[in-house]
Amino acid sequence: MKRIAEVLGFLALVQGLIGLSHALFGWPRGWGLVQRLAVLDGYEVYASGGLLVLACALFAAADRLRPC
Repeated sequence: MKRIAEVLGFLALVQGLIGLSHALFGWPRGWGLVQRLAVLDGYEVYASGGLLVLACALFAAADRLRPC
């Protein structure tokens, strides 16, 4: 379970950073999940920030879990 939380945290961190870099610097659309979801149009910065917060929470939870 610890490894799953770490992997999900890493994926959330990467997607959040990609979303923020696209929203703040105008980098090409590329392979970010936040930009591909039409429901998040206009809320990309908030969704990316939420992914970064989720990544921190998953890393903290993974730290508290015992390894399998």
